[in-house]
Amino acid sequence: MTLCQESLGFGDVNDRGTADGMDRMRDERSGIGLMRRALTAVGAVLLLGAGSVACAADEEEHPQFVGADEVCGGLFAGATAEMLEKVTGDKVFAWESGEGMEKVVSALKEGYESGRSWARGADLCEPQPKGGGVKEEANVSFSMYAPQDVEDEGLPAGAELYTMGVQSSVRKGGASLYFECTSPRLEGSDRTPLRVYGGFGRGESDAPDNREYRNMNMQILHAVTLKLVKELDCENNAGLPKSPVLTPK
Repeated sequence: MTLCQESLGFGDVNDRGTADGMDRMRDERSGIGLMRRALTAVGAVLLLGAGSVACAADEEEHPQFVGADEVCGGLFAGATAEMLEKVTGDKVFAWESGEGMEKVVSALKEGYESGRSWARGADLCEPQPKGGGVKEEANVSFSMYAPQDVEDEGLPAGAELYTMGVQSSVRKGGASLYFECTSPRLEGSDRTPLRVYGGFGRGESDAPDNREYRNMNMQILHAVTLKLVKELDCENNAGLPKSPVLTPK
């Protein structure tokens, strides 16, 4: 018996059996037994039907696993999904909602309005491959960076600078992108733009480390960054091109 059935009052049949039997005998002697049982049956069906709808509404309606083009509300649709499959080496991921965009926008606005030089952001999406653990989990996140963060060009071992944005770089396991956003949604940004850092990490993967795959890391980050730029209503796409510039500096 399910919890929903119990909540509808169908969990105590044995306890009521004796009392109900005596009631039926009395009713049948008085000639109303059949009518009572009919009305009771109809009521039970109606109650069960209403309860089933309520219980179904509480259940998750999404699949447990989805393809790369469906994870995080379709964030990586089209060619970007194919690139995500290649750099992670996986085609099936745990379902994840598309609420990450709202969280990132909210975190960036809150950080900017705080007046601080930098602020923590939020994860946009964390595609976790089926059967994989935390180490295999990919990640796209955004935060507000301080001016000195791009003045210091110290990069992780093996990373290399690209020319796109305020600063950009690629490495074996991901890509980074710095840009500035002026938006009517951010009061004062026409004087002091919102500084945004975006990062993509592919997680542990057997994918090769070559120019093609490093470029795909940047292409994935660029594609989802344009979606964030649109949500923030950044002027002139925050200075980012519609097609990624994949030129080493």
